[in-house]
Amino acid sequence: MHVTSLPGRFGVGTLGKEAYAFVDFLSAAGQSYWQMLPVNPTGFADSPYQCSSTYAGNPYLIDLETLIEQGLLTEEECDVDWGDDPESVDYGKLWEHRFDVLHKAFLRFHREQMTDFVNANASWLDTYALFSAVKAYFHGAPWYEWPDEAIRDREPDAVARYTALLADEKAFYQFLQYAFEQQWAPLRRYANERGISLIGDLPMYVPHDSADVWAQPELFLLDQRKLPTLVAGVPPDYFSELGQLWGNPIYRWDAHESDGFQWWRRRMQAVAERFDVIRIDHFRGLESYWAVPYGSTDARPGQWYPGPGMKLIRAIKAACPSLRIIAEDLGYLTPEVKKLLSDSGFPGMRVMQFGFDPNSDSRELPHNYPVHCIAYTGTHDNTPIMGWVETAPAECVAFAVDYLGLNEREGMPFGFARGVLNSVAELAILQMQDYLGLGDDKRMNNPSSTGWWRYRAQKSDFTPELAARIRYYAKMSARI
Repeated sequence: MHVTSLPGRFGVGTLGKEAYAFVDFLSAAGQSYWQMLPVNPTGFADSPYQCSSTYAGNPYLIDLETLIEQGLLTEEECDVDWGDDPESVDYGKLWEHRFDVLHKAFLRFHREQMTDFVNANASWLDTYALFSAVKAYFHGAPWYEWPDEAIRDREPDAVARYTALLADEKAFYQFLQYAFEQQWAPLRRYANERGISLIGDLPMYVPHDSADVWAQPELFLLDQRKLPTLVAGVPPDYFSELGQLWGNPIYRWDAHESDGFQWWRRRMQAVAERFDVIRIDHFRGLESYWAVPYGSTDARPGQWYPGPGMKLIRAIKAACPSLRIIAEDLGYLTPEVKKLLSDSGFPGMRVMQFGFDPNSDSRELPHNYPVHCIAYTGTHDNTPIMGWVETAPAECVAFAVDYLGLNEREGMPFGFARGVLNSVAELAILQMQDYLGLGDDKRMNNPSSTGWWRYRAQKSDFTPELAARIRYYAKMSARI
């Protein structure tokens, strides 16, 4: 369950009291992990996988009630139109109002309080804050379309000129990161003290319009105009017959390898400071990746290229020797991908929802799980399990009923939960929507389209009765 999906008053889930209440709910339910999506600033289509910085925290997650308690905001200043549906995030309203409200807090903030934070994080924060300030100055235009070519190319004189011109705006973006970290660190500590580890998510790629690409364009396949030559995606698959065209620039892997993958080492070290466990998204792209010519309208014209493989994995392990990693090994799995997963030592994933084909002995069915894997009913890219029941072919649903022994007394949601909980997988994870028995209208994402990531739970969802039943099932399967 992502942070944005938490309940709360101001349009989106945050790192405030509802996050602490959710940790308490997980603890009461006997759970040990809270998995969430990337918590970096969102970009295109509000996707957590299109982040303007691989280091920065998402300002939308900063809790306004905490800022009110700190005297940086008033209730009246936060009383704006955040949308009229408490079960859905209105990103248009957030974009319209959130930064204006946060700027009021910044004006009351004493900047000297963040001096140590700014100095300690200067290696990325200085670039990110200037990037954000210049982007705002040019009315949100992507950096490769900024009208001033000198700052677009980060020429030293231009960097100095815009740093002086936009000093206050740059400080505002530094403040947002300070406020985020001031709220993140105690929440993580609170969770850890209650036996809850946080699982984060590392996108394989970064967007073209990001501080990361602006800062080091030489690490990406860009032409002389700083436009990509190839972009990321996947070929036609379960989700779309046109494939998925993500549009992120492809890494210049030879440049990364030439300095021992320092960019990746720093990236992993930063995420390891924020989370206890990391899921590497699109792990198969490390073995080989699908790259599509820039300007294509869908992913079909792409082709496979070799990835960095174990060279990168060894660098990551050297940089973060104690970090636990989950490999998202879904999609088209060749023998080479399977070997890379085995050689890495990382646990892969199994998604039970994909397994209910009566004509196939799928790897996704629980009796085929290895111990060293992470089992899911479904991921954020799947419809909740009851949504699957509503939309899947009748023969597949009938097979699931027979396979799992689903019955009215237990109810379907917990019957599906039992399927992954009783498997030998070392860890079983369910979407909160699955425990709540929600349908397709509450899915978090559909990879074949845009306009998602909006689902929000309600405070009334997290009842003591639900926590007790989840705990009972965890205990019944000897997971606690």
